[in-house]
Formats: sequence, structure tokens, C-alpha cells
Amino acid sequence: MKEIIFTENAPAPIGPYSQGILTEGKILFVSGQIPLTPDGNLAGNDIVSQTHQALKNVLAVVEKSRGTAENIVKTTVLMKDLSDFAIMNEIYEQYLGNSKPARAAYQVARLPKDVLIEIEAIAVI
Repeated sequence: MKEIIFTENAPAPIGPYSQGILTEGKILFVSGQIPLTPDGNLAGNDIVSQTHQALKNVLAVVEKSRGTAENIVKTTVLMKDLSDFAIMNEIYEQYLGNSKPARAAYQVARLPKDVLIEIEAIAVI
């Protein structure tokens, strides 16, 4: 059994997927969140504003599932350019530094809507 998670505090999916899925065992899988605002606009053209928005979107889905940043156990960060890693890491720490989830980060050739970053997460609620 699973519960589809949807919040208006994050952008609606731009494809045939859910913002998140909460399993019966209370494991939440948050789909990759790109830096779109809840109304569907790009948060900005730079890595700073895009990282802030992607993390806000991840947390909005977690909070809709009755969780907090402390519940996040794993993230995956996809970036257009890993030379932005240090900047992303500083912002990431502001949101998830205390919970210190396991993490992988990758440079990829292209992301949806040509954004600079996408972040997915797994949380235990």
C-alpha cells in the first residue's frame, strides 16, 4: 500500500509521476525536485537561487508527509556543473546540515527545463 503525496507548496509534477510516495512502512520517496516555484516559474538563473528553491521543494513534500528535515536519510543531487559544488554544499548545509543525510552528487549532461540542479530524497517518517 502506498500514499501519493501532493502539496501546493511545491511545483506540480511536469510528467507522469508523483511529488512523493509514502509507503506503509513510513518510507517517503521524494521525486527529484527542480528549482521551480510552486506556481511553476524558475526560481532564478543562478546556482544559489536554484539550490534554495530545489531544497524548499524537497522539504515541502517531506512536511506534507508530516516530516521534517530530520527525517531525511538520503539525498541525491544532480548538477549541471560540479564546479558549483561548493556553493551548493553551503546552501545544502543550511537546510540539511543538522540531519546530515547520506548523499550522492553527480554532474549530468542535462536536466529538465535546462535547470542547474535537481534534488531527490528518501525520508523515514
